[in-house]
Amino acid sequence: MAALEPWLIAICVLGGSVFLYLILKVCLTSWAANEYVRIKNSLISSCDIDAFVGPKNPVSPLKVVLAHKFQLGSRQPSQDAIPLELVDSLHVPGLKVSRKAGSPKGDNDGKVMLLDEFLAEHSKSDKKPIVIATIRMGFGHHRIAYSAASWAIKNGHPTIFHDLLNIHSAEADLIKETDELYSKFSRYASELGGPIEKLWGSAMLSGNADALRIASLTAAHLQPLLLSYPKDVLMITSHQLTALTASAAGFTNVHNLVVDNHPQWFLTVPNTMNLCQGPVNYQSFLKMGVKPSELACAGHWCPADMVDNINEDCQRRIQRAQARVQNATKKPLRILIPVGGAGAQRKFIVSFIKVLSPYVKKGKIQLFLNAGDHVHMKQAFLEVLDQCGLEFDTVNDTAGVFAFQKKMLDPNNEPAKGITLFSFEEYFPAVATTDILCRVTDLLSCKPSEMAFYCVPKLHIRRVGDHEADSACRSSELGDGTVEARELEDAREFIDLFLDTPDLITSMNQSIMDNNKNGIYSGCKNAVTMAAAIKKNN
Repeated sequence: MAALEPWLIAICVLGGSVFLYLILKVCLTSWAANEYVRIKNSLISSCDIDAFVGPKNPVSPLKVVLAHKFQLGSRQPSQDAIPLELVDSLHVPGLKVSRKAGSPKGDNDGKVMLLDEFLAEHSKSDKKPIVIATIRMGFGHHRIAYSAASWAIKNGHPTIFHDLLNIHSAEADLIKETDELYSKFSRYASELGGPIEKLWGSAMLSGNADALRIASLTAAHLQPLLLSYPKDVLMITSHQLTALTASAAGFTNVHNLVVDNHPQWFLTVPNTMNLCQGPVNYQSFLKMGVKPSELACAGHWCPADMVDNINEDCQRRIQRAQARVQNATKKPLRILIPVGGAGAQRKFIVSFIKVLSPYVKKGKIQLFLNAGDHVHMKQAFLEVLDQCGLEFDTVNDTAGVFAFQKKMLDPNNEPAKGITLFSFEEYFPAVATTDILCRVTDLLSCKPSEMAFYCVPKLHIRRVGDHEADSACRSSELGDGTVEARELEDAREFIDLFLDTPDLITSMNQSIMDNNKNGIYSGCKNAVTMAAAIKKNN
């Protein structure tokens, strides 16, 4: 028998490989389709994503099933409610913090009250309790949650801060694993740049209907973290996974605070009122197919103290800007530079400080650096300040932050040194410090994350995820922030403009005051009002 020609052997091998690939693909697709249906039917959940996104967004079973298996394996969800107790917040007067009942008592806990006792105590009150449900993933979701809590407390509602990660349990551990991966990849992408940063940026834009399906299947496993609450309790969520968990459990009065300005299915949740910060998301979600009855445009997520003092703070900034060119005693430009919860941006921020160093030495700029609770960022700040020969003061507790703010609210006062470094061992002051200092800074320099929506002039520096780009656009078009400065030279040029052209900072502050008249920054206020109104109508 004659030997086959090499080219014929190659064709046979290639053809066989293609055939096997197609057979394998058909088998896997068929298995995944059946497995997806089996997984859905095995879960006790009121959250039907397929019905929510509609037939225009058919499921990709293989993608959803493999992601679900990777994250949860063969784990069986529980329907047993985790009993809860409440303690007074150590940082926010009037706020109750939930935790698992029977948790070890801390030295400063004060009175510990079971959830059922608290709800019974306020059952006949005109102001119904509000649960602010969130997940401590980065700083952004907590920042939004505290903003909502500030308005609920101001309006007289008994307010519970319910962080799913604070309820020590197997369900909370599931979330922690995801958060650790997110934070790690955010830092890697920011540090390495190039293709890795582009890949991570693209991943942040991939929140399609399948991503929502994957999150919903996970949320079905998290229900025990919420099941101790009555199903009709007023609930405001600042993380879509929390809203999905509430939806799965059948809660009926849930308001989901949608983040960002980039519309993705991943951010919306069925059986809830999805509240957007601006018209782009509102219009886009309507076009995508979200029911008008489950969607509204509320405004930006900003804390009560910041919104209540907009006019006073803006006028003070305008006066400082004018003094930089008109008076012999010039007021330095105050720049607040915070670090995000994932601890990314180290490389860019350290380089940015080097760029700003000559301005600080000449007395043109003052820096407020918030390292948060990131040890590596505190160390990076200390190293770059030493390299640049810059003197600085330090603040490391909440009392010191408030004392610093009180001093800076007096227009006659200035910091003792050109740089003040804020760093903490606890999580809450790491988040809250930026909000507290926003009132006394001239400029907030941050990536265009949740703070892009804040009522303070902003210099938007290099983003971490591509979904943040649209938030910078929203801010710049409202006139309260710059376009994104992706490179150090872009950021330096903006700094020169702020120093040499007082009209820029003046116009931003004027825009903030004008926007406030139109309710742009009243999103959390409106969320609380809308939630209370639904309960009253029921």
